[in-house]
Amino acid sequence: MMHHKNFRKFGREKNQRKAFLKGLASSLIIHSRMETTIARAKELRPYIEKIITQSKVDNVANRRNVAAKFYNHEDEVKRLFLEIAPKYKDVNGGYTRIIRLSRRLGDGAEMAIIEFV
Repeated sequence: MMHHKNFRKFGREKNQRKAFLKGLASSLIIHSRMETTIARAKELRPYIEKIITQSKVDNVANRRNVAAKFYNHEDEVKRLFLEIAPKYKDVNGGYTRIIRLSRRLGDGAEMAIIEFV
């Protein structure tokens, strides 16, 4: 039973799901805005907001923790610490917004844009 399990499985196993979220978060950090399904956007929002909150304090420990979330790709980590996090220095959460779009033609999935505020 799925009692009190507040996450979506996306038809993937745990490790695949973690890699999937890391890839989505990496794409969002690189492009600052992306179009995806509503379910994916809703799962990505808390994941990326926790990372941004951690990256607001720039020290070695936080850089290493955040880098571990992005397969140690320096481009994403640098962009996060130098460009994205300083914009939200005085903001306590709510760094992203989800805008609903029309349904996808191929399969009728509900689409959305997730972007930084």
